[in-house]
Amino acid sequence: MLYITDNIMRNTTITNKTVAVVGLGYVGLPLALLAERKGFFVHGIDIDTKKIEKLRGGGLPFLDHEVARHLAKAENISFSADFSPVAESSIVIVCVPTPVRENHIPDLTPVIGASEGVAAHLKKGQLVILESTVNPGVCESVVLPILEKISGLRAGIDFHLAHCPERINPGDKKWNVENINRVVGATDAEGLQRAASFYESITTGAIKRMSTIKAAEAVKVVENSFRDINIAFVNELARSFTKLGIDVVEVIDGAATKPFAFMAHYPGCGVGGHCIPVDPYYLIEYAKKNGFEHDFLALARRINNDMPHFTVERLSDGLNEVMRSLKGTTVAVLGVSYKPDIDDCRESPSFDIIRSLKERGADVRVFDPFVPAHSTHASVESALDGAVAVVVATGHSLFKELTPNDFVKQGVKVVVDGRNCLPKEKFIEAGIIYKGIGR
Repeated sequence: MLYITDNIMRNTTITNKTVAVVGLGYVGLPLALLAERKGFFVHGIDIDTKKIEKLRGGGLPFLDHEVARHLAKAENISFSADFSPVAESSIVIVCVPTPVRENHIPDLTPVIGASEGVAAHLKKGQLVILESTVNPGVCESVVLPILEKISGLRAGIDFHLAHCPERINPGDKKWNVENINRVVGATDAEGLQRAASFYESITTGAIKRMSTIKAAEAVKVVENSFRDINIAFVNELARSFTKLGIDVVEVIDGAATKPFAFMAHYPGCGVGGHCIPVDPYYLIEYAKKNGFEHDFLALARRINNDMPHFTVERLSDGLNEVMRSLKGTTVAVLGVSYKPDIDDCRESPSFDIIRSLKERGADVRVFDPFVPAHSTHASVESALDGAVAVVVATGHSLFKELTPNDFVKQGVKVVVDGRNCLPKEKFIEAGIIYKGIGR
């Protein structure tokens, strides 16, 4: 029996230390393993049968050495491809993806499916927590009605519904599922207390209680929209400074010396991941349905979505300097994942870059040491061999270690540094046409 204390209610008791986590991806699996380490028995649920088979065999559906280490030590966790373990759990946490469709309209299909699966096994006294990122209002207008209709139970009386938006940053060595601060909202006071107490029992970060579940939903889309807007700002500066002959990275580093009222963000060949390029659309769409147009957010999305095209234009400009065109030119694209040293390719701008290059007639080679499934070559050396031009689309450590000579000896004449991660001056000194993003 676990006794939890906090600044609102003392001696809160969780009598059933069994948790079900629905969705075992980048968010759900680390959370499930954390709860297991903190003394809960955990049922991991995912409708992907291949993923479940892999987890049962001790394998991971994605690359993460820390998660692999915890999985190898876990003793009190089970994996299931159906929702029946929900009935045995005091707390059910939904961590399924929430993508957007091609027209940028939020796709709630995974959340709806998970809600239906949970509702079919929901029992009195249970707490349901949605961690999936959703636009404000989804918990009360979509999730709650499904839970009540299928289960026949009443929220706030028979069961409780809360929202604690996930905060996961793959590859981050400092901030992880155990130590990052969280926010929690719920449809009723008891649900809020139970949800906050649960997260306080497994994390070391501060837990902020929100006044409404809608406010908790808004937190995640606001924090990621903030990042998207600031990245769009420096991306637009990069395009402007390219015309003006100013190194935008030098300028940003200079501005960052100011100890207040400036937060450094850096430009790049595009914005990837499951949060920043997705979450703003949730707020844009929700506000539109309620009579407000988010012009600022929509503009930021357009700017960032256009960066892969700008990157290809940088390459075209560089090839023009050596009297070459993109058509018929062999181009090596280094990096497919959306951030360094991970295998996560969700919303990666690399795919738009590759697509654009092919549409313009380039012979495209691809290499990513973390994503062999999307690589056409087995090594960076073979990808560079005979390539006239290179686009560095991901700042992997391996690519940062490459010297100008590694490119020169393979016959590379033009390098587009899509992440501004290479030493510009050294490449120029080596006689390579170097094009950064805003430098």
